[in-house]
Amino acid sequence: MDAYGDLVAAEDVLLFVNAAITSTGQREFHGDADEQRLSLDFLHAYVLGNYRDLYAGVLALDINDHNAVLVIRRLLETAGEATAEQRRGEGRLIACRLATLPPHRVYGLFDALRRAGVNNRRCRAIMRDWLSARPDPAFDAVKYRSGLKRALRHAHLAPADEELGAFLFAPATRKRYATPLLETWRRAHHEQAALYELPYTVAEGFAARHGIPREVFLERIAPRMTRLETLRLQDSAHRHGAARVRADLAGMPLTRLAAYVLSLPVEDRLRRRAELTRALESAAGRVAGPHRGSWGEVTAVLDDSFSASGSAHKRRRPLAVALACHYLLAALAGRYTGLWTSGRTDALLARPYGPTPLGRRILDALDTAPSRLVIVSDGWDNAPPGLAAEVLRVWRTRLDPGRRTGVVHVNPVYDAAGLDVRRLSPTVPTVGIRDAEDLPALVELAQFAEGRTGLAELTAYLDARAARMLSDHDRERAR
Repeated sequence: MDAYGDLVAAEDVLLFVNAAITSTGQREFHGDADEQRLSLDFLHAYVLGNYRDLYAGVLALDINDHNAVLVIRRLLETAGEATAEQRRGEGRLIACRLATLPPHRVYGLFDALRRAGVNNRRCRAIMRDWLSARPDPAFDAVKYRSGLKRALRHAHLAPADEELGAFLFAPATRKRYATPLLETWRRAHHEQAALYELPYTVAEGFAARHGIPREVFLERIAPRMTRLETLRLQDSAHRHGAARVRADLAGMPLTRLAAYVLSLPVEDRLRRRAELTRALESAAGRVAGPHRGSWGEVTAVLDDSFSASGSAHKRRRPLAVALACHYLLAALAGRYTGLWTSGRTDALLARPYGPTPLGRRILDALDTAPSRLVIVSDGWDNAPPGLAAEVLRVWRTRLDPGRRTGVVHVNPVYDAAGLDVRRLSPTVPTVGIRDAEDLPALVELAQFAEGRTGLAELTAYLDARAARMLSDHDRERAR
């Protein structure tokens, strides 16, 4: 491949990576769900057809779960088009990525493969290995019963033991189960107290069957909820008067925590300022880890314009990413300055409002003479339009051609019409971002988005990430 073709190939793959990180096929502020899905399907088909090895290698990057499932499904559906060596490499990457996906995503993938008629030996082996590695088959049988049944049938597998098989395929044949969780499920059909020993999503159906008032159920099931279930049910619990249902902020992932903070009324944020700030700083510190304070002088331009409100499917998601990045960059930097497009200075009270004067904020940011400038925005610069691009062009070509200040734009919103995340300037690298936790790795990936490196360098980077993922997976299995 010639040098020009090499650069085009690298750009194609980076285009796909940005989409796979940011897009979930759902409505965005500037684009509907159909546009998102159509654009995403085209990119998957194009990259798989032209760069199969790189398409599989993307599984080692921080792409979102929706696209990881799509990549795995398409690789398995087109196994006949791959060489034996490709199939071996893909199989290992698929097994590693499946181990990190939420179980409901994996069962959904297995069901999609069943509907598509994909049932070759490799597919069955992947399903068998994932199911055999599940830590608690009884829990899966209760919580994901339909998905587990269909997966076992499709892969021609026998249940882990006879009792589990009876529970899945002939539950009425057993008057009692020796496995405690299975017996609890049986008792919950006629004992209200038993349902509170089940996982929340299973207990909810039994509560409706028994006619238990919502507020009573939420309060009593609260100890059985996962942290994320508690977080999702905050509003519902409050409406039904279940005051004891409160999220445990300790250990919560940074971006989810930021989304939770933004969901609170301003009065609650003010009242709980110390608690929320401490939780955000603690989460950011965990992400920064050994790199805390090592990034030097950092200034961030953070978009809290009205478009940061997201959509009905992604409420305040762009703003949550910006808020999480704010706290993470503060942890990574030796000296940090955060500038919101609205001009607000209290990050905890951030809300989506007004136009997007990115150009003016970038000028303010460059005045601080940072060693690194990070812009977190959907790229819709409109006050005035185009000023950000011109500021960055002049800065990079005339004022700082030696690149004393590193500039990177991270964008949490996929632009379906452009088949990419929206860029501010061709002189500044732009990468997609889903969670703030991925920011350090994405800043590393941004070097490839500047158009100065080709396919060989990008391939080497993907290979290194894949080797790291495989090594971590093997180490975890050995433990």
